[in-house]
Amino acid sequence: MGSKWYQCNGNNSDVVLYSKVRVARNLADAPFPERMSAELRKSVSKKLYAAIKSSSLANEFDLINLYDLKPAKAASYCERQLISKEHLKNKETASFMLSKNEDVSIMLCEEDHIRINAFEQGQNLETAYKKADEIDDIFINSVKLAYSERLGFLTASPINLGTGLKASFALHLPALRNNNSICRLSSMVGKLGLSLRELYKGGAGDIYILSNQVSLGISEKSAIDNVNAICDQIVKQERAARESLKENIEFEDRIYRTLGILKTARRLDNDEFLNNLSLLRLGVSLGYFDVDYEIIGEMLFDLQNASLINSAEAELSQPMCEKLRAQIVREKLE
Repeated sequence: MGSKWYQCNGNNSDVVLYSKVRVARNLADAPFPERMSAELRKSVSKKLYAAIKSSSLANEFDLINLYDLKPAKAASYCERQLISKEHLKNKETASFMLSKNEDVSIMLCEEDHIRINAFEQGQNLETAYKKADEIDDIFINSVKLAYSERLGFLTASPINLGTGLKASFALHLPALRNNNSICRLSSMVGKLGLSLRELYKGGAGDIYILSNQVSLGISEKSAIDNVNAICDQIVKQERAARESLKENIEFEDRIYRTLGILKTARRLDNDEFLNNLSLLRLGVSLGYFDVDYEIIGEMLFDLQNASLINSAEAELSQPMCEKLRAQIVREKLE
């Protein structure tokens, strides 16, 4: 099996973990998913999968029925951002399509009939958009989509009307969080029609999602350009804040102690793992450690609880997960 997309490097990877473009579409001849029966959801999912299987991308995607999977395997897809928590909650009827290296997932009958999610490492929305647009064209040419000349593409939520596109970056902002700038940043981008929110509960891992909030009355290119421009500014601010941390001997000591913890710990709970991984990544960006971002990305996506249980192919208790996680981290950092 080839490398997953998150095992590669990208532009501005010191701050930008990944780019993501999500496109929402709906069939013109079917009710929105929340009003569909279980059988109709499955029928529509099969119809949409058939559209891809009849295209030039036929061999690029697999259909994954969550209702056929063990709970841990289904949850592992959610941990890797390939499906939403809402899709996981409805796993009895939920399906999605997944590309071979997991850089594109297509949720079927989630909030909308079609949710295309395209990922690219680092700051590269343009490439992520090209992936999503290619798949969007397949659906446009093979099924009748709900579209209004006045409103654009029709979606279950009014906030997604128009292009149905959401462009996002996952940003690693430990220095800005350390100097208490996140609230100010969130307020600033909110005034510009964007949002900045925590990826993990409580801000674990210091990872934040920057995305556009407006899709009506704005072109896809404009949305991408706007998010890119704000991302550029945040990258500059984060780097400047990191430079100031170099002068803080206490913070430098904390970062080096973190590497010691990760190399020797016998148990790591999920939040401790994410927070220590954040400091390790910061240390790499400051030139303290010689660790590849690709290895850190691999650990981030593969070592959370459900993914560990799925990989182990065994029922693991919480303490067992913490022990296995610590073991793998030690091996990765040898």
